[in-house]
This record gives sequence, structure tokens and C-alpha cells, in this order.
Amino acid sequence: MARPKKHDIDTKQLQNLARLGCTNTEIADFFGCSENTIRRYGEYLTKGRAECKMRLRQMQWRSAEKGNVTMQIFLGKQMLGQADSPLDTVSDQPLPFID
Repeated sequence: MARPKKHDIDTKQLQNLARLGCTNTEIADFFGCSENTIRRYGEYLTKGRAECKMRLRQMQWRSAEKGNVTMQIFLGKQMLGQADSPLDTVSDQPLPFID
């Protein structure tokens, strides 16, 4: 069996595609190679996807800071453990209403 054709993968371009949220399949299609070839560049995929998450988080924060209440609620639930239904976490019972 012949050796697979060697692909010239531009690691900067690969990282940029991962930064845009592209899947391994999409990146492999872009470079015209297999997903196995793309997986060999895990370091660049990981870094690009981390940059993608950081950009998204920045956009969420900006939206929340501008007064987007939905985003404020979402971030409160995700980062502060807030919930819609106030339950006592020890007994899973509703908290008593005190007027």
C-alpha cells in the first residue's frame, strides 16, 4: 500500500479556522485531507477553540454590561449557580416565604 500523500497544513490557518468554531471535518475539507491528519495538530486546534470561547465570553459580557437582562440571567445561572426555582439544596424543598 502506498503512503498517504503528505499535506502542507498551514498551522496559522488551521488555528484561525478552529478559532471560528469550525469542526475537524470542516477543517479537513478545507485543506483537502483526512480528519486523522487534522487531529495530529491538536495543539493548534485546542488553542484556536480556546480563543473562540474567549471571544464568545467577551461578547456575552459586553451584552450583559449593556443591560441585556437575558444575558445577565444566563451568566448568573452559569457562573453564580443561580436558579429560577429557589430550593434548599440540602433538602430539595422550596424555601419558606417570609413576609
